[in-house]
Amino acid sequence: MSAHPAASHPIGLSIRGGTKVYPGTVALKEVDFDLHMGAVNVLVGENGAGKSTMMKVIAGVEQLTSGRIEMEGREVHLTSTDEAEKHGIGMIFQELNLFPNLSVADNIFMAHEKTRGGIDIDAAEQRRLTAELMRRLEHDIDPDTLVGDLKVGQQQIVEIAKSLARDARILILDEPTSALSAAEVEILFRVIDELKAEGVGIVYISHRMEELIRVGDYITVLRDGAITGARSMEGVDIAWIVRAMIGDSSKEFPKEIDHPYGGQVLKVTDMRMADGAGGFVVNGVSFSLRQGEILGIYGLMGAGRTELVEAIMGRHSHAAGLVEVDGKPMGRASVADRIAHGLALIPEDRKHDGLVQDLSIRENMTLSSLGDVTRGGVHMDLGKERSRVKDFVKRMVIKIASPENPVSSLSGGNQQKVVISKALMTNPKVLLMDEPSRGIDIGAKAEVFRVMRQLAAEGLGIVFVTSDLEEVLGLSDRILVMSNGRITGEFTRDTATDTALVTASSVGHAPDLHGSESASQKEPA
Repeated sequence: MSAHPAASHPIGLSIRGGTKVYPGTVALKEVDFDLHMGAVNVLVGENGAGKSTMMKVIAGVEQLTSGRIEMEGREVHLTSTDEAEKHGIGMIFQELNLFPNLSVADNIFMAHEKTRGGIDIDAAEQRRLTAELMRRLEHDIDPDTLVGDLKVGQQQIVEIAKSLARDARILILDEPTSALSAAEVEILFRVIDELKAEGVGIVYISHRMEELIRVGDYITVLRDGAITGARSMEGVDIAWIVRAMIGDSSKEFPKEIDHPYGGQVLKVTDMRMADGAGGFVVNGVSFSLRQGEILGIYGLMGAGRTELVEAIMGRHSHAAGLVEVDGKPMGRASVADRIAHGLALIPEDRKHDGLVQDLSIRENMTLSSLGDVTRGGVHMDLGKERSRVKDFVKRMVIKIASPENPVSSLSGGNQQKVVISKALMTNPKVLLMDEPSRGIDIGAKAEVFRVMRQLAAEGLGIVFVTSDLEEVLGLSDRILVMSNGRITGEFTRDTATDTALVTASSVGHAPDLHGSESASQKEPA
């Protein structure tokens, strides 16, 4: 799919001086962007670079703080998704926007129902048109099937059909292949070719760089809310994209606390977990961890990082693989059993998975270690509980007025410290941390990182997952890179660079980036 002369791809939409400010952050900075019709306009950048914000502005979900949007030389005001739709703009979000309890046909024509004389819904016509769309998309999906009964990849196809049914002239695809099988990806690319031939302008967001180079006609790169590269795709390679994403110079991040490592505390062998669509979200991952070591797992959305640490923690009974703590193999997948053997998890979504918002700070902190603050396993020893909570509040420097206040009253950073305290109260040997700095401010991040370094210095083994390059380079003693469920790179502090990590994270299925020895099998130095 090579790029064509710009003259054959007229500009259908432009952003000029686009700035979007949220409280505490500037998501877009004076952006100038041209969307070419009859072409695939790929958009790339690290997580948080501003890609989704820019697309939400075009789709009418968000409005610019300053700047303007033009279509056919005239300024337009896309104040809502309905307004954007009237201008022929459709967006398929990464988080699918479907009703699982309704049929495929009902979902496709939701709020755009086909009617008989404007009086009642013409269900037969909706089913007929849905069947046509499914044939066009090369999927044999019955229009009457409930969406909730479909695989995720099939639901993605239904989302695409929704936009096609509304005759979108500009179609925004946000990570459209993240849940698709290889065969479904090929079908999507054929559909994209058809849409291009019909003059549809497509914006394509993906972290998979080979995919971008294959499908794109034009490329725009965002870094920290600003455009750092915009050109025809002709002659673009992965090295050019990486330079535009992260700049030419690699940063160095010195560690603040250096200490010797102890013996092997965690070993994971051949961890696998099916994705429900015939593939694996975690596919043959093996690694080990030593006492006092901070092992960073870097990867992009959909790489399988969260699923890996959850499988290690025993959250998924269908996961297969061997987990050993201090040389002792774990049995069946059970969170309680893994906690008892010295594993603890700081989940990515602390509000949903890490805390009970209606309970007090004290009650949240002791949730995972109630057995340690009971007498005879029956009666709570409230004095002991309050004493332990007080110790951890001091140790973790948690800013609270009273431990009896609801945990929801705390800032994001202090809530995260409560989650970490809850985990530490179980006396773990290994701490699994999934995006530990997500949603907290810079000062709180520094505090959380200080705590992580101190815990490692005390001998705790830490595995932490992140999609932030600076974090993984700044905190890790060793780094594993994941892509498509596999380990695609392993780096020490001396060999890790931002360019190397980004390149490894965009690899499809390459288990070995280190010559003859598989990266997933190497032991730490």
